[in-house]
Amino acid sequence: MRLVIQRATSAAVHIQQQLYSAIGPGLVVLLGIHKDDGLEQVKWCVNKLVHLRLFSDAQGKMNVNIKEKGGSILVVSQFTLYGNCLSGRRPDFLQAAPPLIALPLYQQFIEKLKKEVQIVETGEFGADMQVSLINDGPVTLIIDSGK
Repeated sequence: MRLVIQRATSAAVHIQQQLYSAIGPGLVVLLGIHKDDGLEQVKWCVNKLVHLRLFSDAQGKMNVNIKEKGGSILVVSQFTLYGNCLSGRRPDFLQAAPPLIALPLYQQFIEKLKKEVQIVETGEFGADMQVSLINDGPVTLIIDSGK
């Protein structure tokens, strides 16, 4: 499982020119699911995400996690995070989980995240989406569960 995390002051997902979801201050998470991922990776990634200290404390140090901050999270599925660009000019996506594997894991990720963070918004799995955000900092990190 691979997460690209961006701290944001706001973010939104549009589908067919219509607002689908939006958040205020918090995190935008692009979520890629590997073909060999399972519930273990979901649990590990959710735990890592909610406890990662990405927000500033009173001294300006990144010592506050999303739960302490009370911010929101926007999760967008993105199989292209497992695109392989090493050979040729067109990426292959052989390491990305097919929808029959990815969708249930995506749903479990959202379900577990909602138990940890009060406001969780999403994109639509498999849809053509336009994601916009104002990156705060900018702060962008990549978390990989190892698959």
